[in-house]
Formats: sequence, structure tokens, C-alpha cells
Amino acid sequence: MVPRRFLVVFFLVVILFGAGLLAFPIGKNAYQPPPPTAKFDLSKLETEPVCPEVDPLWRKSQVIDGVLIEESPLCHPDNPALVAAFVKGTNNISHDTLMESGLAMDAVTKGEDLDGDGDPDVIEIRLEVAELNGRSPDYAEPIPGYFIAPGIQPGFWAFVPKTHGMSTENFESLKANPLLRLPSPTIRVEAGDRIRIILENTHYLPHTIHFHGVDHPYMNGMGKGNDGVPETSHRPVMPGESFIYEMKPRQTGTMLYHCHEQAPVHVMLGLMGMFVVEENRPNNWVQTLNVGAGQVRHPSVAVKENYDREYDLIYQEVDQDLNNLIRTANDPRLIAKATTRGYDMTEGTPDYFLLNGQSFPYTLRESLIVVNANERVKLRLANGGDDKYIAIHSHGHRMRITHYDGIEHNPEAQVTRDVADLSPAQRLDLVLTTIDDGLHSFGEGVWMFHDHQEKALTSDGMYPGGGITLIVYRSYLGENYMPLLHGVDIKPFFSKAFYERKVPAWSSYDEAGMLGDPELVTGFVSIRSLSLTFLAGLLLGGIVIVMGALKRRAS
Repeated sequence: MVPRRFLVVFFLVVILFGAGLLAFPIGKNAYQPPPPTAKFDLSKLETEPVCPEVDPLWRKSQVIDGVLIEESPLCHPDNPALVAAFVKGTNNISHDTLMESGLAMDAVTKGEDLDGDGDPDVIEIRLEVAELNGRSPDYAEPIPGYFIAPGIQPGFWAFVPKTHGMSTENFESLKANPLLRLPSPTIRVEAGDRIRIILENTHYLPHTIHFHGVDHPYMNGMGKGNDGVPETSHRPVMPGESFIYEMKPRQTGTMLYHCHEQAPVHVMLGLMGMFVVEENRPNNWVQTLNVGAGQVRHPSVAVKENYDREYDLIYQEVDQDLNNLIRTANDPRLIAKATTRGYDMTEGTPDYFLLNGQSFPYTLRESLIVVNANERVKLRLANGGDDKYIAIHSHGHRMRITHYDGIEHNPEAQVTRDVADLSPAQRLDLVLTTIDDGLHSFGEGVWMFHDHQEKALTSDGMYPGGGITLIVYRSYLGENYMPLLHGVDIKPFFSKAFYERKVPAWSSYDEAGMLGDPELVTGFVSIRSLSLTFLAGLLLGGIVIVMGALKRRAS
């Protein structure tokens, strides 16, 4: 039996020791060296080519089947055969050009010259609905594969021109056919033309097309609803069906088109694009479609009267919780249920922000605004997002706003700004003037052009991302058709690992490793930790002694 006096003394010692340890914690204020910086070897980071190889002839100014196609000083230019097909119509080009374009024979057909001014006035466009990064029972990877940035593949639907090929590049590739991409192509027509747009629904869900701001009759020539709204105009186009939309636009301007079936979901999944009605001019063969938007390589006659070049810029946002629902099954019933009843649009938040279907750094490959000094450049902007206002800011320049929603402002009311606001579905026409006068331009260089809502500069929260692009003067364009930068190395941004948060943000220029990740510390035990462990042992020992004494007393 343990003497009572011993127990009393033991517990007094333990209590005093613990109180002293808490009042004067041993080792708390003593210097403890920080853990070393984890080594990050940037040279071993697996990156993509900043500018993938393409046929260099694609960038050259050239004439194909009588169509003048302007130079494209971009890393990833449009296929010039495709541009020629959109200008002349797939029914008016050579067989070689048609095969090179990848289009079906009836994708864009151009007929009679009704007003005798040297260009066709009867235009027929056939659009399909394509799925990108969907689910297949045959492959673990999304197919057809479409990346918006390194390693990033949300699911999308898009209107696409009717093609004659596969949905993938070839039998060996899972990558999407280049005609299948975001945004849905910009449609260009001339005021007064008779337009028939035929939606051939090759998709597994119903769809429609609404022409937003475009002059069109409520009923088409066959007595069917022509506005594309299922609740008021016409029954949605079911899988395997076609529908003809007819119009003869009388007013010019920058408009939109989009699916209006389950619009909150279908528009956000990518079924929207820009619709431009050009001014009527003699011999005005317009580029009827501009796949992927960006540079217009065959501007209209009216544009060339006033501008040196033209760009289409469409901004979109992506909530991956919605977009990735199309990868949860390959049963249309399950996808229909998930997107219409399982997903609550009011709780959605955007994770990715797109310019012309891609996010930085891919925007540098095909959405640069390349200019020369002393030019006037036309920019058509559209906000294809859901509930986010965008505030487009141009570094080094101030732009003049000439049109809102396709309507020209009185010249005396036009304003010059370096931030232009667009609400959802709104369009702006801007004039970018490169005269170095301190107002319109601050001089030649590489100037950022971006949405000034800061989260729009990220991809799933990682900066830099989103719809960042650049105004680049030709004197600052490198041999690989990327801008000559005087800042940090952009190569690490062309890495999947960067957007998986595996690369320290300042690794490309933090040579001393001051801001790298600290190593995880193992095997380091402080004096305080030892003291607390000893105290815990004393307490546990005391408890054992007391329990043993009580047990012996009970027996």
C-alpha cells in the first residue's frame, strides 16, 4: 500500500512542475532555425511548346480561289483554305480547297446576286451541335479533347459548321477536330441578304437558335416560329431533326445568337456566338463564319474603308460543376436529368474565364491584338457570361466606344476610355487607335488587355489565367510569333503542373528560393515538446500508482 503522505507530495510536485512549465515554457523564446526551402528545379518542369508548329504558309497573305486572305502574324493562325471557303461558299470553291477546309459541301452555300452589285445575296448556313470533352465508354480520357489551358478540359457544347470529317483530328488522336471548338463561330452577313440558317441537330438533346438583336421575322416562310424560343416560338429541334431559320436583316451591327432551350444551362455550356450584320457594299464577299473568333482575315468592304484590321473578342465563363456534368454519363437521360433538375444555376460560381474559347496562356497563341503604329483597329466585344459584368481595360491605350448592342452612337456622344463595361449579353464596338499622342496610345510595346475584375485573371483561382491577352506592336513580335517580353519567363505557365498548384508562384525568378515552399520538417523535437511529454508521463504514472493503491485497498 502506498503511504498517503507519498501520494500528497507526489501530486504537489506534479502540479507545481506543470504550473511552472506553463508560466515559463522552456524553449518557447529560444531561437529555432526555419526549415530549409524545398528544392524546385524549374529546368525539370514539363512544359508544352509555347508556340506549337503549324504550316508557316498559313500565316502568309495569299489568294485562294480568288479570295484575298490577309496575313496573320499569330502563333496559331486560321486555316486559309477554311477562310476561302467561308468567303466564296463551299459551293463555289475547288475540290482541293474544300477538302483542305474540312467542311461539308453544303456547310455554307452562296447563291444569286439579287441586287446586281457583284456579290451573292442568298446565303445558306448549316450548323451542328458538337460535344467537347464528353464521356465515351471506350476511353478514360474526355473525347473529343479540347483544352482551354494546360491540362484543363471542362465539358462544352458548341454550334459548329457542318463538317465532312471526324470529331477527332484522326483515327489515332483523341484531340478535337479544329472546327469543333469554342466559342461558337461568329456569323457574318450583309444587310439585305436573304439568310437561311439550318440547325441540323446531331446532338442527343433538344436545341434551338435565338438571334439576339438580329432583325428577323417571328414566323418563317413555312409558317413556323422563327424566334428560337420553345416557350413562345417553336418546338425545340429534337435529336436527328433539322429546322430552318429565315431572315433578311435590315439593320447593321454586332449581335449575338444562342440556344434558347434550357437557356441558363445551354448558353453557359457554350452554345452562343457573335452575329455581325455588315453594311451593304458592291462586290462585298464577307467572311460568313469566323471559327474561334479572333482576327478577321477577310474584312468586309465597309470595315476596310475605315480600319486597318478587325478582331472579334468573345468573353465567356465556366462553372466546372455544370460543365463537367456531361462527363458523368453517356446516357442522354442521365445527362438531361443532371443538367435540368440536378444542377441549381442560382448556386453556380465561375471557375474559368475564357476569351475566344481559351484562357491564358493559350490566349497568347491566337487572340493577340497585333497592330502597327498609326493604325485604326476595329474591335467587336461580346459578354457571353451569365451574371458577371466585365470591365475591359487596355494598358497603354484609350479606346473609343462607337456602338452599343449594334447601334451606333451619335459621334458627338462617343466616349474615349481605357475601361469599357459590358453587362451579360451586351456588345461593344471599339476603335483602337495606335497614334502615339499620349491619349490614344502611349507608344509601341507589349500592352495588356484584360477584364479588370481581378478574379477574371485567374483559372480556378490560379493567377495568371482567364481572358488575358495583349496589344502587341509588330516591332515587339518575336520570330516564334509570340511577343518579345521584358518581364518574367512565361514558359512555366505552359505547364499542367502550374495549374495543378505544384509550382511556386515566383519560381521563374526567385533564384535564392526566398519564397519557395518550406520543406516538411520531420525529426525535430523542441525542449518544450520534451517537457510536455515528461509532464504527461508523470501524470500518467501518478494515475497508475493511485489506481493500484485503490485496487489493493479494495482487495
